Amino acid sequence: METTEPRPPTNVSANATVSGEGNEDIPSLNTMPNHSSSPKMTAGPTASDPQPMDTSEPVNESQPTSETVPQAAAASTADPAPPPPRKRRRRKKLFTDMISTSSAASGLRVLRPHPKPSTAYSYSYSETELVDEPNDGKPHILHRRRGGSGGSSSKISDLAKEVDIEALIAISVGFPVDSLTEEEIEANVVSQIGGAEQANYIVVRNHILARWRSNVSVWLTKDHALESIRAEHKALVNSAYYFLLHHGYINFGLAPAIKEIKLKPPEGAPKANVVVIGAGLSGLVAARQLIFLGFKVVVLEGRARPGGRVRTKKMRGDKDDIVAAADLGGSVLTGINGNPLGVLARQLGVPLHKVRDICPLYLPNGRTVNPDIDSRVEVSFNKLLDRVCKLRQAMLEEVRSVDVSLGTALETFRQVYRVAEDPQERMLLDWHLANLEYANASLMSKLSMSYWDQDDPYEMGGDHCFMPGGGQAYRGDMVLCTVPLGVLKKDVIQFVPDLPERKREAIERLGFGLLNKVAILFPYDFWGGDIDTFGHLTDDPNTRGEFFLFYSYSSVAGGPLLVALVAGDAALKFEMMSPVESVQKVLEILKSIFSPKGIAVPDPVQAVCTRWGQDRFSYGSYSYVAIGASGDDYDILAESVGDRLFFAGEATNKQYPATMHGAFLSGMREAANILRVAKRRSIVPAERSNSAALENGDIDRLFNAPDLTFGSFSVLFDPRSTDLESNAVLRIALKGEKSGAVGIYLYGLIPRKQVIELSKVAGDLDRLHMLTREFHVRLVGRKSLSNMAESLLTVIRSSRLTNLS
Repeated sequence: METTEPRPPTNVSANATVSGEGNEDIPSLNTMPNHSSSPKMTAGPTASDPQPMDTSEPVNESQPTSETVPQAAAASTADPAPPPPRKRRRRKKLFTDMISTSSAASGLRVLRPHPKPSTAYSYSYSETELVDEPNDGKPHILHRRRGGSGGSSSKISDLAKEVDIEALIAISVGFPVDSLTEEEIEANVVSQIGGAEQANYIVVRNHILARWRSNVSVWLTKDHALESIRAEHKALVNSAYYFLLHHGYINFGLAPAIKEIKLKPPEGAPKANVVVIGAGLSGLVAARQLIFLGFKVVVLEGRARPGGRVRTKKMRGDKDDIVAAADLGGSVLTGINGNPLGVLARQLGVPLHKVRDICPLYLPNGRTVNPDIDSRVEVSFNKLLDRVCKLRQAMLEEVRSVDVSLGTALETFRQVYRVAEDPQERMLLDWHLANLEYANASLMSKLSMSYWDQDDPYEMGGDHCFMPGGGQAYRGDMVLCTVPLGVLKKDVIQFVPDLPERKREAIERLGFGLLNKVAILFPYDFWGGDIDTFGHLTDDPNTRGEFFLFYSYSSVAGGPLLVALVAGDAALKFEMMSPVESVQKVLEILKSIFSPKGIAVPDPVQAVCTRWGQDRFSYGSYSYVAIGASGDDYDILAESVGDRLFFAGEATNKQYPATMHGAFLSGMREAANILRVAKRRSIVPAERSNSAALENGDIDRLFNAPDLTFGSFSVLFDPRSTDLESNAVLRIALKGEKSGAVGIYLYGLIPRKQVIELSKVAGDLDRLHMLTREFHVRLVGRKSLSNMAESLLTVIRSSRLTNLS
């Protein structure tokens, strides 16, 4: 094994303050650079404040290319001319059963006419039409209706290509090829699941989506969509257009034309009042969409700033001559194809910088890793992952009941196949494991072997890119909770009544990991601008994640900024280390790499160390699938409670967890869910219901003629709906033990289906137990009735008065 060469001592003079509040007062190190020894460098173009971006960063990956397990190789003892830097491709898994291109092509039925001239769009299609399914029931594409002879087959082929392109755009956004999403099914976009109507709807939906994506700077109206669809299919256009609009798939973002319409005050009274807890990306996105949809919204945030786990800090020298914007949280768009944050970048005209695949690795002594050994270990690493995948596929039923850590499985296969037994190979393998821990913000020992990569089939395609750049009580009809999973796991928020047991268990099962950074601003870019990343190996497996990967932000931050990552177990220990010690270690590593090349590492201008684990508003970085958890837990966490409490955030998005676009999409999702609930229940906003609150005598008269009574329980149903999910007001009469007279009434809001279940239970005590323990219904006095209950009572009284007249 190669030994580490002696390193010159590193001295950092700094005034550092460490805050117990985590990242709300991040300790920074300010040092005076020695400009006399610094070469003259021209800083990169100044960038504006970076926009919100992903909390997960790209994993340097490579697909296995050999079935042979590499043999141990001797460590190199000389450092010849530096070999060309190795490209590290992002590892992709192939899911051959996920997308069937043949079914996609054969199931398309929509044919469209030429659109009318439009000032907003230059999107043209050939004249075609939608028709019913043929008698043979086989999928087909219709011929054009335009007259003329010749060339019909080529025209049909061109149309099929257009439809295929639109389908690919929809797939990149997250829609399935030939079926509806759960959101579309809940929204009743078609009258019947399956068949010709659904197939036609899918292609209409894809066309509208693709048309807006062709020009995201303008507002796509329904009339624009109808221009290229025959009038007789208006119902399909209505259904697809409003689904895409309400769920935030079209007409979103920051373009002037979009903002002008989105920020217009809604006409008429608000649909309801919504309290959004958390001003991270999901909360802010949901709030803006809810305002557009006609709701009155208040956003509550514990920090003194918005953004949540996305934070950009301007770093500068004493004379402000060196400036850079450092992203201390999310910093990379993980795939720009279909990514809504990529749309925001297009609208703002913000240039994106592709993260280059070249990532040279350096040994502890600063020498470049032998490229042949590097290649073999990378292949072996991916081979180990593939063997784990094959193992779990072979035991699909068992993994649902028995789960082990990904780290245990990989280490077992490593020993069985005798992988990376040479010291240098083992250091390389540890680097790849650290990179995987970084991608998941967790230790390998905590990742679920069965479901750690359950979101891979939904990964956004395209390049990974840098993007430049209390105390008061609030009442609302509905609440959207967007706090990080780490806060929910700490149980620092009191929910009354308690969250359902199913949701509490999902919160406990899912993991919430940690990733930390050291951002250092230098007087000049001494590492060179031809790479975006480089790695550092260690001979101690216990510290494999400590400063193992460096990101160069010089091309996007506006100044010579270098960011060192800390992952896995090292990220936990890092938070116990002083900022001065952390920066000294980073500088020692940099000097070990660049000093042998004759490149001097200057003193830093400023340094910042994150402490996301100590941040009381996050308690970590992002979620992962822990041992015993699965992707279903993300869905459970996203479930609403009683159609009054909703949840959003990256940990509620099964398809895109641990990403900022996942948070973005979850905010849009819940805004649409809240709209759906409000429409179904016709909620009267809180201030209107309070002003029209019924007197006690009015309520007594209503309960003198209840819709249902059993024991001491009386119920008033919503007269507007017989849906089992519709609400009812329940009243319980509590009687004195001696006199038997009614002493007090308790009230609760409960779905009709739970009323029916309750009525089948014998005895008031058993009913009360079911009501509070199983249904988690909160019973209150008359003056504490919720706004929703008051609104329903007002509707019931109005309905009865109307019937009497």
